[in-house]
Amino acid sequence: MLRQIIGQAKKHPSLIPLFVFIGAGGTGAALYVMRLALFNPDVSWDRKNNPEPWNKLGPNEQYKVRYNIVQHGWKADCNRSVALW
Repeated sequence: MLRQIIGQAKKHPSLIPLFVFIGAGGTGAALYVMRLALFNPDVSWDRKNNPEPWNKLGPNEQYKVRYNIVQHGWKADCNRSVALW
């Protein structure tokens, strides 16, 4: 696969920016998903020793919750975030 990409880049040099941006986008997306999986308090990898890590937040740490407001049978402002502390 890499040999084919290099061959295409040699034949058509105008494709090089396309390969660079697609590679950078894929790498950035993978790094972002890894950051969410490793450092987000909602994700618990150790269920036995720490089943609910979000309960260990201190009183000075801010944690946002998304909620929906339902009034008169329709949803209003459903992407609103509110800080609990």
